[in-house]
Amino acid sequence: MSVGGAVLAVLLTGCSGGTADADADGKDGPAISVTPTGKQAAGEPVRVTLAEGKLKEVTVTDAKGGRLDGRIADDGRSWTSVRPATPGAQYSIAAKDTHGGASTAAFATAAPARVNKLAMAPGKNATVGVAHPLSIVFDHPVKNRAAVEKQLKVTTSNNTEGSWGWMRDWSGRDRVDWRPKEHWQPGTRVSLDAKLSGIDSGAGGWFVRDYATTYTIGRSQSVAVDLDRHRLTLVRDGRAVGAVPMSAGTPGGEKASWRGRTVLMAKEGTINMRSETVGLGDAYNKMVDYSMRLTWSGMYAHAAPWNAGYFGNANRSSGCIGMSDADAKWVYGQVQVGDPFEVTGNEAKGTQALNNGYGEWNLPWDAWRTKSALY
Repeated sequence: MSVGGAVLAVLLTGCSGGTADADADGKDGPAISVTPTGKQAAGEPVRVTLAEGKLKEVTVTDAKGGRLDGRIADDGRSWTSVRPATPGAQYSIAAKDTHGGASTAAFATAAPARVNKLAMAPGKNATVGVAHPLSIVFDHPVKNRAAVEKQLKVTTSNNTEGSWGWMRDWSGRDRVDWRPKEHWQPGTRVSLDAKLSGIDSGAGGWFVRDYATTYTIGRSQSVAVDLDRHRLTLVRDGRAVGAVPMSAGTPGGEKASWRGRTVLMAKEGTINMRSETVGLGDAYNKMVDYSMRLTWSGMYAHAAPWNAGYFGNANRSSGCIGMSDADAKWVYGQVQVGDPFEVTGNEAKGTQALNNGYGEWNLPWDAWRTKSALY
């Protein structure tokens, strides 16, 4: 209880109630009361009010020591948190008034019926190529896309222009990517601050934590794949540094390769490739070296010594870009995850879909921007 008998009241929308402690000078009494004002579990800011006098300081912390920041009103009579309380969390409140009075209280929010989580790419502290978008895939559907997108803050070291775009991921889950207008500049530092704790995603449930990541853009290079000339060329800083013969997907059916502006998703090394996983029956089951993933549907660049007779003169693979062991080893050693692969030529089955890997570079900038929930 503060000097002069002022009472602190903590008004919490949707909270479960609280307890009053002795005030700072040791006098017992209901200095702070926690009063629920509805049945909402969370999603509303915390409000602390003072019946008389003016607030000097309010501190609200969760059980892990995280702080819920807020602001004191101009008249000094109330404090409101900047962000909502997190579902399923316990909080402690410490308040002081301008006369030296101090009181504490505690409250808890009800646990959410469902929790939504996410996965991000690139990984934290990674260095990636100039075409890698910032990609987020959610565990559960996101109905409140605009509310979620507002909490996703991207900061770059050189004020890169970009936009979020929503889609249904190849896995069937909701996904949002942040793509620059043009390819990243080498050396750009990219940070994401996703203040999602306490945000309701809709049918997918509540977020109960924040997320953050930082990564760096590496050297400027790209790979040009000419399906008609059966050649793969590595370009660095605008200059070709090497070219190798290759054989891509057999034209005229499902075995043809995709064309378009794609992105190297992962360098997977030696992996087992089985045709039934991509809908091609029992056509093959092989251990494949120097595997570089380009799409979720199974299009890779890799070593394919069994196809040596076609390198440089015909496309006769089951959809991937095959090279000799030596050439694939060289390409694998040069490329970095996030490098753009531009596949051109008539001997293709169409353009890579938006969600089949990182296909957003196949959209003009104006079309990409319309995929933002805030457009």
